[in-house]
Amino acid sequence: MQKSVSLNLGKRSIYLLLWSLLLLNSCNNDKPAVVPEPEEENQYLIRSEDISVLSREQIVQRARDINPLLANYVKAGIKVYKLSYKTKNTDGTDITASGALILPDTDQPASMISVQHGTIREDISAPSNFEDDSEAASFGALFGSMGYIIAYPDYIGYGDSKDVPHPYEHRASLASASLDMLRAAKEFLKDQEEVEWDEKLYIAGYSEGGFATMSLQKKIEEEAAGEFNLRASSCGAGAYDKTAFMKYIVNTPTHGLASYNFSYLWVLLTYDRIYKLNKPASYYFKEPYATEIAKSGANVRIATSFDSILTDSFKKALNDGTDKGFIDAIGDNDVYNWKPKTPTRLYHGSSDELVFYFNSEKAYNTMKGLGADVQLTTIPGGTHSSSIVAFLVGTLGFFTATP
Repeated sequence: MQKSVSLNLGKRSIYLLLWSLLLLNSCNNDKPAVVPEPEEENQYLIRSEDISVLSREQIVQRARDINPLLANYVKAGIKVYKLSYKTKNTDGTDITASGALILPDTDQPASMISVQHGTIREDISAPSNFEDDSEAASFGALFGSMGYIIAYPDYIGYGDSKDVPHPYEHRASLASASLDMLRAAKEFLKDQEEVEWDEKLYIAGYSEGGFATMSLQKKIEEEAAGEFNLRASSCGAGAYDKTAFMKYIVNTPTHGLASYNFSYLWVLLTYDRIYKLNKPASYYFKEPYATEIAKSGANVRIATSFDSILTDSFKKALNDGTDKGFIDAIGDNDVYNWKPKTPTRLYHGSSDELVFYFNSEKAYNTMKGLGADVQLTTIPGGTHSSSIVAFLVGTLGFFTATP
């Protein structure tokens, strides 16, 4: 009686069998076997999705709404994607972040600009949502229509990571989230055929975006110079000297504008949280502000000089150096005292009451003294909002002149 034989092949055996058949077929045809290389797995990009398409005519109208002169720069329509990617949260844990990637409608090789957005309070304004009145849909669309690829990170706290607090004006996480967005964009671009990236990179941002851009530039030059061909950096109205800035608003009567004080309060509370200082609101603030801030965080209306709401004991501890934890937290976010290798341009209004002009002046003098290629363009009488157009026009001219 003939016995039946059970053939039980594992995955490795199946692979070896197929490989042998492939080699045998190759020998029979007198041709070498061609084994396809496995596709390289993305390290940063998780997924992408189409979110918008704008014609040249639509962008011309948006540019006119900002300033009629800007409409002259529009060359093409754009297509917008949302990228979701891997990065690190402020505590070092893995997190999924997102951003917008804007591609120009062009058959010419395109350079990339990473644009770091300014202060936003709500997720709806994040670049990847691409709402009509958002920075990405106005400035981003304009830069993209000029023939640039635009990478526009949401930062942590917006878009895919909207359920965690935004680390407002935190140097390290703004830099890492922006750099990892660039890495995800690089992975996305290698697998698409819509536009060819010429591998040149420019970076720009205004306000919180100016601070984020300077932070990103430092991180690229020190840690990722081999990954990107960074050509130029344009930073507008950023708070680069956090130590001097904090001491100024703690010791000096200022404007008393509630919207501006919101930003100062947000920075202070962010550093207390991220650096685990864990001070009660009553340590920093007088009543009735301490109770309101303990309840509502930065969402407290403060329509008086910021220094007047702070406790005398906190001011003393900051000024005499005894609150080392807070002083070190501020110092960790200074981003002016280094020598950029990349041509760098600073823009700042001389009458800026939100982010004071001395921030750019200090960065310029320090970097120039270290031998950097840096220039400071001062907008005479410019406020924080009125200086934006001068920054945009200057940045476009600077990037165009820096091939």
